[in-house]
Amino acid sequence: MIEVKNLTVAVGAKLLLDNVSARFESGKMNLIIGPNGAGKSTLIKVISRQTQPTSGTVLQHQRELAHFTDRELAKSRAVLSQHIDLAFPLTVWEVVMMGRYPHFVNAPAVADEQAVEEAMRFFDVTPLADRNYMTLSGGEKQRVHFARVLSQIWYSKPNEPRYLLLDEPLTFLDVHYQIQFMNRLRELLSDTTLTVVGVVHDLNLAARFADTILLLNHGRVQASGASEEVLSAQHLREAFHLEPVILRTDKGLHVLF
Repeated sequence: MIEVKNLTVAVGAKLLLDNVSARFESGKMNLIIGPNGAGKSTLIKVISRQTQPTSGTVLQHQRELAHFTDRELAKSRAVLSQHIDLAFPLTVWEVVMMGRYPHFVNAPAVADEQAVEEAMRFFDVTPLADRNYMTLSGGEKQRVHFARVLSQIWYSKPNEPRYLLLDEPLTFLDVHYQIQFMNRLRELLSDTTLTVVGVVHDLNLAARFADTILLLNHGRVQASGASEEVLSAQHLREAFHLEPVILRTDKGLHVLF
């Protein structure tokens, strides 16, 4: 579980986050939504310790984030940032192995190689293993990075908490791979020691896959809870300044603008 308490991030006179408090439960799909500039990416950066808050506290497994060493965090928590690219002619295998760097010193062990193999198989990038990363399409590169971050937190000790933080992971993916990725995340969450926190723009994907949704607007929490509670006409109207149409079918909730 990750808990944030009264987080504020200020840059000069501008508040990127304004007294934000939230809980992201383990074993659940915790998704963050909101309009551009709402503070979604800033929140991910704070809970991944890429950005220091002006005030407030982040707890990971009931321990203050500031009390972890970098190596401790790297072994249990993987972050997929919004903008990632590599300007080196590495093979896909080598890129995915980068996720295992926190787990060895000189050379990867058999367990590290197995983690890479399993993560690549899980995200269907094994056929790309020997390809030059720089020759891949945008969607292929994104899937390789999925495997990289998964290899970083691949199963090690039983019942050990793991964390996957995702900032707009569906960028560059077509609809097929967007749905496939979200379904794969759902499979991973059968392990209740895993906490997933992700930023998404597609409200219908959030409605379909999220266990809990956090709606940010102007750096503040506008709503949080289950899809039915958060994706109301009133909340969406206030956040996006559009008149939504909420459809409820046997397949779930759908949002139209």
